[in-house]
Amino acid sequence: MTTDISYALSTYLTPPGERAVISPRHDHNVSLWRRTPDRVELVRHWELERISGQKHHSWPLYTPQRAEALLTALLAGEGLTLDDITVSWGTPGLPAYAPVPVPAGAEGLPVHSLAHLFSGIMMDTRLFKDENIIAMAVDAAPDLVLENALPPAYYAGCVSVQGSPRFAPVESPAPLYHAADRILGKEPGTLMALASACDTSIDFDAGAAVGDLTLLGGHVQPWAAAFGLVRTVLAEAERQLAGQDPDPRFTAQENLHSAVMKVVQECCELIAVRNIEKLCELGGVRPQDCHLSISGGFALNVQTNTRLLDRFGFRSLLTPPCANDSGVALGLGLLGLYGTGAFDHADLHIRTAYQGRELTDIDTALAEFAPFIEETGPFDPRQFAEDLADDVLVWADGAAEMGPRALGHRSLLGDPRSEKVKDLLNDHKQRQWWRPVAPIVMAEHAHDWFEQDRPSPYMLEAARVRPEAAPRVPAVLHLDGTARHQTLTAQDNPLLHRAIAAFHAATGVPIVCNTSLNDKGEPIADTAAEALNFAVRKGIRIAYLDGRRVVLRQDVPAAQRPAGPHPRATALFAGQEGDRDAIWQSWLDAGHTEAGLLLLTGTPHLLADPQTWTPNRVRLLAERIAAKDPAFEENLEQFRKDHGPGTAFGDAPALRH
Repeated sequence: MTTDISYALSTYLTPPGERAVISPRHDHNVSLWRRTPDRVELVRHWELERISGQKHHSWPLYTPQRAEALLTALLAGEGLTLDDITVSWGTPGLPAYAPVPVPAGAEGLPVHSLAHLFSGIMMDTRLFKDENIIAMAVDAAPDLVLENALPPAYYAGCVSVQGSPRFAPVESPAPLYHAADRILGKEPGTLMALASACDTSIDFDAGAAVGDLTLLGGHVQPWAAAFGLVRTVLAEAERQLAGQDPDPRFTAQENLHSAVMKVVQECCELIAVRNIEKLCELGGVRPQDCHLSISGGFALNVQTNTRLLDRFGFRSLLTPPCANDSGVALGLGLLGLYGTGAFDHADLHIRTAYQGRELTDIDTALAEFAPFIEETGPFDPRQFAEDLADDVLVWADGAAEMGPRALGHRSLLGDPRSEKVKDLLNDHKQRQWWRPVAPIVMAEHAHDWFEQDRPSPYMLEAARVRPEAAPRVPAVLHLDGTARHQTLTAQDNPLLHRAIAAFHAATGVPIVCNTSLNDKGEPIADTAAEALNFAVRKGIRIAYLDGRRVVLRQDVPAAQRPAGPHPRATALFAGQEGDRDAIWQSWLDAGHTEAGLLLLTGTPHLLADPQTWTPNRVRLLAERIAAKDPAFEENLEQFRKDHGPGTAFGDAPALRH
């Protein structure tokens, strides 16, 4: 190995050791970077849910040895060892760990939020250096593992003028969606889809509702305000809709929830507008001279993204495909590289989402599933067009996508001309009939089919389908006439572009339906074996693996098909109950109570000052908080379930198959 090449890791894992039970993280992920004097490269981005099968992976690695075993396994796939790593950012207790450098002017903002911010603004460092960016990191709440005190604000924003960023706290709309999730009992993606799917609405003054609302976080927690507003909207919707079922296509509850979420969505957009106006004033810039970067989980809200771009006329959207916590490691690495001067004389351009694990197990997967296979053959574009006609197929190719959305490398594809196909896709994924199915469109034809003319490579906008085109692609239409589209270029995804071009030649439609290759509650498939398992289990006839066409038998009785998802690499995480229980007990032996442990998870200054915050004082503080907060006991019960003794890793769904 030449001496001018170095490697860095950025990791978003629960720290191993004594803090493993009180510093929980979810959506664990790891990024590997290669650095030379004139170039920085993202080598690989691993999302642990794809490896373990645990959706939103939160299983800690309780000991340093376990964490090192995981990293060793990941690096081995790249021909590297831990000895090749010069620095590791993001997770205390790992080899070569160093604190993440915080940029000047960003002191007091959480590292977690800064990581989100940098995951957007630094995807293309040449653009960062040459142009202007308005950026905001907006998620529900930052993880506080790397903080020594409660930050004065939770959410980070910046205005960057030709590579010189100025930072400021911003508000986040995400707590409103978090509150709706808890109050209405549906996850945010479902709520976002339902808001635009159903026509039911109510009269509500959203502007007045958010006029005095402050959602900065930090010492003034956003939860009470967010929960209060959503409960107010719900009560008003119940009053106005009492005894009514305005949209007969939906249940009474869906009508109610859609009306609530239309108001919540409007409130969110007003808060986002307030952020942009504040940042533009801070930097003395006009939005039409800037790019917009939104990161954090709320950046997956396509309606907000689209309306902000349209309202302010930004030049483009700089949001990573892994905008939620699945991309924190990416941001931590960019933050570390920026802070150590890597971009002073070198550049980085992450131009596609395809940064995950490669599809390396095709031959072994074909051997494993041989009893279910009728024939295999090479990729033929015209055959692909025939296979897709009025049907659904599995498509797995190359390196997996980063983030929660399939973007043409781990996808279920279908014919957009067929309503039956939309129903098939939702049935395969056990979703509501009204859930949207996204289109992938050849970039050179996008403007002919969609009113919006911006590139949308990561499916982060909701574009209106042209009225004259809509009848030809009913399967991809939201009920409001929009679609969460992905524009695809031949440069970024040559094989799938060839396939869609053949479908276009055969049908006149340069679009395919696309949804992620996973079942309800299951992470997106990562390997060829997982892709074939899904196809066989669901009775799908055709699968394409790195362009290899696999025809599956349709005469296999259901009882002989796989009963559940393909086993994943759970051995890296299972069997840790003894380590976890010993760590948990060590805190109790030191005099802490379980309520005190819960309090420590969200109050970093208590951990930073153990001489003042003794176990007894932490216990008393927890008791006072519990007496005032009716949700504390519920949170404590969930904390015990997630981190305390009594549950086995083998009980998790990912380990039952």
